[in-house]
Amino acid sequence: MNNKRNEKSQPTLIPPHGGYRSLKSYQTAEIIYDATVVFCNRFIDKRSRTHDQMVQAGRSGKQNIAEGSMASGTSKKSELKLIGVARASLEELLLDYDDFLRQRGLPCWEKNHSQAQSIRKLAWEKNRSYETYRTYIEASPPETAANTLICLIHQANYLLDQQLRQLEKQFLEEGGFTERLYQARQEARKK
Repeated sequence: MNNKRNEKSQPTLIPPHGGYRSLKSYQTAEIIYDATVVFCNRFIDKRSRTHDQMVQAGRSGKQNIAEGSMASGTSKKSELKLIGVARASLEELLLDYDDFLRQRGLPCWEKNHSQAQSIRKLAWEKNRSYETYRTYIEASPPETAANTLICLIHQANYLLDQQLRQLEKQFLEEGGFTERLYQARQEARKK
């Protein structure tokens, strides 16, 4: 029998971190970024500031989730901040898609719209990627493409809101890196 089982395991100062590629929020943000690049190339003048802003907002949503995940080992504060930035970037992008539809007199689908429901159901597909949504973005009219992205952004924002609540709860229960450092140092001094 292993005697280590009975010993109290020492918490590590730097807990496991990263792993963002397995987060549903990251996976969804990656699809949004890829789809936004294609959408903007199809429907927004490449020389316009809007084109650049939308692509950068999509990129920021994805990249800040990754950066927050990597920072989480040594700074829960940074992780919370970066996940918040990702959420804000996707909200900015959502408004751009809303504006796109409104300015062209195209309808924004309600939550219960039949096509919106079909797109929302794709979230349950295994190995979901940009390919899952390709025809909605590349082979559909602008109304369908924009509304598809709106559905995806709502899903990502929901996931990020859940993630932020969980991170907040975890921080309140476990503290942050500085607190772990202090506790470890206090324990080392006692020995």
